[in-house]
Amino acid sequence: MPRDTLFLLKPGFTDPAYPGQLFYCWHCALIEGVLASFPQLAAPLDVRRIAWPRPRQAVIDLVGEANQSLPLLVLAAGQTSRHQTGEHGGRGFIADKDAILAALSERHGFPDPHP
Repeated sequence: MPRDTLFLLKPGFTDPAYPGQLFYCWHCALIEGVLASFPQLAAPLDVRRIAWPRPRQAVIDLVGEANQSLPLLVLAAGQTSRHQTGEHGGRGFIADKDAILAALSERHGFPDPHP
């Protein structure tokens, strides 16, 4: 059965623009926290943690070179969501952290974030 694919950045990456510093993506860390809080709901997702440098080939393979910003939820083939922010080659995707959280609630039963 096709599954949604969630791309997150591996924490602890470097950026040549800031020598000697380690970073994490706070949007990805937020989503990681939600996944860790509800592991049984996260199990059906294909979660891929990838390195920070571009090109991010695993992302390019699914949604094209122009859509490498992470976090990114790529919908299962043939699926759509009212939260999707784009489409490439017949695959819908969601590239906004709040929209990803909303889609996780809508599509996978995660609780909604408290307002």
